[in-house]
Amino acid sequence: MRREKFGAYLSRMKDNSFLEDVKRLKAIADIGLLYANNDYDKERYLELQELSFRLLHKLSGHDKIMLSETFPLVKDYPTAKVDTRALILSGDKKILLVKEQNDGGWALPGGWAEIGFSPSETIVKECKEETGLDVEPQKLLAVFDKRKHPHPPESLYVFKLVFYCTALSTEFYKGFDVLDIGYFAIDDLPPLSEMRILKSQIEIVYQKMIMGDERVYFD
Repeated sequence: MRREKFGAYLSRMKDNSFLEDVKRLKAIADIGLLYANNDYDKERYLELQELSFRLLHKLSGHDKIMLSETFPLVKDYPTAKVDTRALILSGDKKILLVKEQNDGGWALPGGWAEIGFSPSETIVKECKEETGLDVEPQKLLAVFDKRKHPHPPESLYVFKLVFYCTALSTEFYKGFDVLDIGYFAIDDLPPLSEMRILKSQIEIVYQKMIMGDERVYFD
C-alpha cells in the first residue's frame, strides 16, 4: 500500500527526468555499499544514499521511514524488474484487454515475472489467473524499457516483455484483481492503465502481427 501511495504521487509528476536521476543516484549508493571494502568508502556511499532519500522526500513529501519501506535494503546488485504482457487477438483481430482493479484502466493481460517460472510460463500463468483463458505463447514481440516510453513516473526500473499468445479456450473467468475483460478494436481502445501499457506500445506489437513482421522490437 505504501508503494501504491508513493506511486500515485509520482504518477502526477509531469517531468520524471529528475526522478530518474535520483533513482540512479540511489542505485550507485546501493551498489557501492554492497562492494565497498573500507570504512571510508562505506561512509561516502551512506552519505549518497541519505542524499537520495532527502531528494525523494522533497519530491514526494513522504517521510524517510515510508521511503525506506518503498525502497527496501538492497542485498544484491540492483537489476531491472521484468513485466510480462500478452497480445491475444480474436478472429476479427480485436485485442484482449483486462480492466485493472488498481486504477480502473485497461491493459494487456500479464504481470511481474516470477522466480521459478520462465517468461513464457509466467505469461501462461498470468493469463489464466486474470482471464481464465488457457494460452500458448507463440513469439516474443517486444522488449520495452519503460524509461524510454512516456509512462507515468514510478519508483522501479522496469523492462516489459510482450508475447503474442493464442487462446486455447474461450470462457472468461475474472481474476480477483480484474474488474472486466473484453476485446477491443485497435482504433477503439478504452482508457488504458498507462503504468502497465501505452497505446503506442499496443500499436507497435499489433502492427507487427498484422504485417507479419518477425523482428523483435527492442529499446
